[in-house]
Amino acid sequence: MAEKNKKRFPLWMHPETQRQVKEWYQKDNCRSQSEFIEKAILFYCGYISAENSIKFLPAALTSAMAGVVESSENRMARLLFKLAVEMSMMMNIIASNAELDETLMQRLRGKCVADVKKSVGSVTFEDVVKFQKGQ
Repeated sequence: MAEKNKKRFPLWMHPETQRQVKEWYQKDNCRSQSEFIEKAILFYCGYISAENSIKFLPAALTSAMAGVVESSENRMARLLFKLAVEMSMMMNIIASNAELDETLMQRLRGKCVADVKKSVGSVTFEDVVKFQKGQ
């Protein structure tokens, strides 16, 4: 922004805000309080616009956050794969010993979906045993 294109206008602020500007403008390597206020306004405008928000996170922080998210995602994917293998083994063992008809399977699936939704995914073995025993 060229200095010659700047416009002067009245600015009203609370004394506490003005005190903070006086305290912080030099710490931010600004030549004047006006420069500090202008930078603060531009920063805030960028902050509230979603497409420019990445500019306000330091690159190192952004990179570190991306690394943490990626490693968590990889760890979760591996755990879900292992869980799926274990579930497949368990279902095959049970299916080899159980004689269930199609209607009972459909009703059981509906009940299980409802149970998981109701309990937000935390169905306990004890709950299933009580249901199977009619309690």
